[in-house]
Amino acid sequence: MALFKQHIYKMGTYKPPLDGRDPERFTLLDFNERTVPVADEIARDIAEWVLAGRLQMYPSYGDICDQIADYCQVAAAQVMITNGSDQGIDLVFRCCCEPGSEVIVPGPSFPMYLQSAAIEAAQVHQPQYSRDRGYPLDKVLGLINAKTRVVVVSNPNNPSATSVSREAIVRLAKAAPRAAILVDECYFEYCGISVVDLVEQYPNIIVTRTFSKTWGLPSLRLGYVVSAKANIDELLKVRGPYDVNQLAIVALNSAFKHRQTIEAYIDEVMQKSKPEFEAFLDRHGLDYWPSSANFIWVFFDDAEAVEHALRAAGILVRPKDDASGRKGLRITLGTLSQTQALMQVLASVLP
Repeated sequence: MALFKQHIYKMGTYKPPLDGRDPERFTLLDFNERTVPVADEIARDIAEWVLAGRLQMYPSYGDICDQIADYCQVAAAQVMITNGSDQGIDLVFRCCCEPGSEVIVPGPSFPMYLQSAAIEAAQVHQPQYSRDRGYPLDKVLGLINAKTRVVVVSNPNNPSATSVSREAIVRLAKAAPRAAILVDECYFEYCGISVVDLVEQYPNIIVTRTFSKTWGLPSLRLGYVVSAKANIDELLKVRGPYDVNQLAIVALNSAFKHRQTIEAYIDEVMQKSKPEFEAFLDRHGLDYWPSSANFIWVFFDDAEAVEHALRAAGILVRPKDDASGRKGLRITLGTLSQTQALMQVLASVLP
């Protein structure tokens, strides 16, 4: 007799290629992370908390939701912290879907959406992004029906870095009032487009965000959900009381005090590194998708050879196929000096 639900046995495991990612050996341009360590003050505050003899205590979150709410300019009752934004995404699917329900996940995109939908045995529709038109809004609108329970808007999307306008998201919210419009704003600080101010006006909008990317805290797993208070109240019934670890809270309390270091990094990536890299790609006539984030999806004549050359030079990037199976390299932008080193290696291998 099978121990688990039958459809679980038919699923695959989401296994990101984490092995061998040593920051002492490589410049890590493969996971869209912050490419330099957090401020010394943040690391010191974490160390001091550990040495204060508190690891044996359960987490106490204090006013962290108030601080996040202030950062987002929403009410604290509209905020719920999660174990990374992955947990927020998973909670939305868990709470909204059941076997036979339908979800719309435009692709290619973050595999976690498909994983969460599969766990709930939901039927997935995957209209495809395109380089020229971006988010397939018309196709998504055409797929919405009475069984639709979740519509995903990855804003901006991974791996394409495509952004979606606020107006398009509002159209989805109006078209699918009985479905959760899951707006994943994982890269919000780079993109600048958000709908957190609309969550009361459109109570089916649920926004997930993270402190993993811009804030440089992925190892501590801290994210949050912003939605109407009524939605947060229900989601809190499913999230565990201690799902977020205390070190993540210590780190974020410290990071909020040193926001200037976060903002300086964003400015360097988006105002210096990214324009210089895009100009490099244009000079070499390379095909890439327009990007609203801290990474660019680039297509080379021989992506595998380019990836191997970069790896040999101590730079990791992430291969990602488009809808036709054409292999591209998703390349994270870091500091200007890191980007210049990247371009130097690329220039040596390009025709």
